[in-house]
Amino acid sequence: MYRTDAAPKDDAAPKDTGATSAVNPLAATLDLLGDRLTLALLGHAFVSGATRFNRWLELTGAPSSVLSDRLNALTEAGVLERSPQSEGSDRHDYLLTELGRATWPILVCIWGWQREWTAEGAWQPDLVHDPCGHRGPAIVRCGTCHAPVTAHETDIDMDAEAVWTVTSGARRRSKRGPARGAADEDIQFNAVMEALGDRWSGAITGLALAGTRRFARFRSALDISPTTLTDRLGRLCEARILERPDDSGREYRLTHRGRALFGVFVFLIRWSVLAFPQIPGPLRVRHLTCGNLLIPELQCRGCDGPVDPVSARLEPIAPPPRSVAATPRS
Repeated sequence: MYRTDAAPKDDAAPKDTGATSAVNPLAATLDLLGDRLTLALLGHAFVSGATRFNRWLELTGAPSSVLSDRLNALTEAGVLERSPQSEGSDRHDYLLTELGRATWPILVCIWGWQREWTAEGAWQPDLVHDPCGHRGPAIVRCGTCHAPVTAHETDIDMDAEAVWTVTSGARRRSKRGPARGAADEDIQFNAVMEALGDRWSGAITGLALAGTRRFARFRSALDISPTTLTDRLGRLCEARILERPDDSGREYRLTHRGRALFGVFVFLIRWSVLAFPQIPGPLRVRHLTCGNLLIPELQCRGCDGPVDPVSARLEPIAPPPRSVAATPRS
């Protein structure tokens, strides 16, 4: 169940609420992590242990200038830290910080979603839970009562006056993905990027998870032009993240495929709290079963034990021949 307590606002520009509203934690999180190359870099850091520029260059095939830009952004955000490769060397390793390691469950949820809802999913890295040996995606549970959680067991409160800034001042990214390299096929985020990798699409998907359905409600919450909103809603429908229950085009609902992104977004929200602990975020997720604000954790489907970087690992799987394709779920 979802709830949006704030009423839709007028099309007028929102009021200036002071310095505390200068940074929107969820906006900054989507801007930093809602990028396919950034996610690939973090994925290779966890799966392949990549720490060096040339290694990431080899794995992703990204242009040097673009790769440098992403590494600098991650370093400035405190996700990576530079460490000299040797005393007096001007070359550095890029090491995951504590905040960087906290992106792990986001990536695990993305991989899990890819495995279950995309054609190439079977070739995503395999999550192995060492205590029981179970292989496969984890599920989300409540960190307070340890009960499994889906979108139906949560109540998401939305501050409509703050959500609009999810799209304000965000760094625009090229629609073209990074150049493909010979070894980048084991970690791909193409499908999930339809819902996450564009600053408008990420905000719309998040609002849909918070219960927004009507075209006018999306527009007022995001201060978005009708043309842009129509385009992004159309893309999300083509990606089977949203669907229209009728031909009016004025109401949009999450599909099962879209609702399965719940884990990705609750961990993005959780990461935004860790990255900006002093600034309230625009979305608050409450677990209805125990009544507490949701602190999400991952749980093994085999033994119900906790899944974290200490108890679990991601194993790369060799990619299929280019001619082999699986049939995606509807």
